[in-house]
Amino acid sequence: MAVRIIDTHNLENIAMGAAVLGTGGGGDPYVGKLMAMAAIEKYGPVTLLSPDEVGDDDWTVAASMMGAPSVMIEKIPSGTEVIRAFEAIRDYSQKEIKALYPIEVGGVNSVVPIVLGAMTGLPIVDIDGMGRAFPEAQMVTFHLAGKQSAPMSIADEKGNTLIVNGTESIWNERIGRAALIAMGGSVMTCDYLMQGRDLKASGIHNTLTLAENIGEKVHSLRRQNQNPITALLDVLGGKLLFEGKISNLLRRNTGGFTKGEAYFDGINSYQGKRAMIGFQNEFLVAKVDDEIVTTTPDLITALDLETGFPITTEVLRYGSRVALIAIPCDPKWRTEKGIQVAGPRYFGYDIDYTPLSV
Repeated sequence: MAVRIIDTHNLENIAMGAAVLGTGGGGDPYVGKLMAMAAIEKYGPVTLLSPDEVGDDDWTVAASMMGAPSVMIEKIPSGTEVIRAFEAIRDYSQKEIKALYPIEVGGVNSVVPIVLGAMTGLPIVDIDGMGRAFPEAQMVTFHLAGKQSAPMSIADEKGNTLIVNGTESIWNERIGRAALIAMGGSVMTCDYLMQGRDLKASGIHNTLTLAENIGEKVHSLRRQNQNPITALLDVLGGKLLFEGKISNLLRRNTGGFTKGEAYFDGINSYQGKRAMIGFQNEFLVAKVDDEIVTTTPDLITALDLETGFPITTEVLRYGSRVALIAIPCDPKWRTEKGIQVAGPRYFGYDIDYTPLSV
């Protein structure tokens, strides 16, 4: 099999595709893309492994940003956080880590492992634990399979590092979230240290390739002055929910999350209708005329009507003209445990999950 690499060219496509899959959250990939480009230019390209190229006994670990995405825009990382988080978990575990992987393919966390891969020379595995982005550390298919996030290392831009060794993944999330608030609202982490056999059995395969293909499609159509929204719906098996202009926006940073609601007045064929999306870092619930049309764990994505580019929760603006689309989630999330972990009721919505019908 030919060696696949991630360089500055396909990094652009991965970041774009990750923003589409990020469901409005996961952090704006732009900042992460700049970090990854700088790392690749300094250290060289990163090798991308297919899941079956990872040895069953090889130790792997996820690297990610944790915190409110809106904070990361203003509190730019120093550049040392992710390598210090990696060194902390390596030294604590005493494991020889052979590969890295993204905890989520959506948003900035698709590219954080690429930064670390360039800095360490370690390959990236074409796999993740969400197939999208979710706001909490236990919302991964690894957790659904009984794997624990502990030990989790955390590092901030001030030089602080710590290890969280919670008894369950939910405790790592709660303790880590409390720590990151004290650290300024966003940190870099490494967690879900596991061997290759467990990673392959519990992860969602080939998601970085999917992100790259999405990004290539978007960029290709934009070069031809075509709007990519229809093509994206075809590629992803998605559904157009609404087209509208943002008429009201309520957004706040609380508890280490960016939370809020965005309201839309319909345009084009949706003239006279209204829509709302609720979010906690990611878009979680979509309503049209007070009828629930999609909920987590299915994906809800906002696209700029003119360019087709994805819009994240932290850059939503009054007056923006947006297409709301829905994409079916990975089947692992449609299980009883998947819905319990990441369905609408977990986030406080008095709604039962109904699988998206396309």
